[in-house]
Amino acid sequence: MPNDTVDRRDEILDVLSRNGKVYVSDLSKKFSVSKVTLRNDLKRLEQDGFLRRIHGGALKTHQVAVDLALAEKEKKHAEEKRMISRVAAEMIEDGDTIILDSGTTTMEIARSIKNRTGITVITNALNIAMELANQQGIEVIIAGGNLREKSFALVGPHAEHLLSEYYADKFFLGVDGFSSRYGVTTPNIMEARLNRIMVEHAREVIVVTDSSKFGKRSLSLIVTIDKIDRVITDKDIPEDELAALQKAGKEVISV
Repeated sequence: MPNDTVDRRDEILDVLSRNGKVYVSDLSKKFSVSKVTLRNDLKRLEQDGFLRRIHGGALKTHQVAVDLALAEKEKKHAEEKRMISRVAAEMIEDGDTIILDSGTTTMEIARSIKNRTGITVITNALNIAMELANQQGIEVIIAGGNLREKSFALVGPHAEHLLSEYYADKFFLGVDGFSSRYGVTTPNIMEARLNRIMVEHAREVIVVTDSSKFGKRSLSLIVTIDKIDRVITDKDIPEDELAALQKAGKEVISV
């Protein structure tokens, strides 16, 4: 059970994602904290744009990226993710060491390179490691750590320590929220911390995301856009986000 403010607010967003609304009375019982504390949580989350408060609780807003289970994510924008993954795979050269973080778009990249040889893949995602496990031409290095059931991601101090010992040519980063103003975000704090280490240890950082993630921000900042090199997305990227990225000198590939 979450027992600090940040984890509690993270789980409030999780409940909101699943149910569409939350009630202060229910949350107070769930977290064993006062209604005053929960009202302060909801007030802060509303100020950050994560929800809309109503009498006695709050409603989900569609402008917030929340933590969905992997099976749910796979159903959303599946064709766009496949197109993005094919472009990403073409950027991978023989002899490259790449990092694939957990996510459905990065999973599609793994599927796109299964017949390649001479590639080393570093990942914290169990499903990606299993997808590539029997590919003789691909070496897989997997970070150990605490398993997140929703994303099949391994996170925490052990994963962070292992990832800090490796360097990669390219890091393909899937995100839950992308804003040229706020940066790239994810609902989970531990994944955000691990992603930042991946960014620091890659020569090139490539964000792979369908256009539905633009204009949204989630609880945890990964990095601001100055830390990324390229973005691969679909043709429906909002014009203002495209213009902001280009102004910042970032290469944007729309499929």
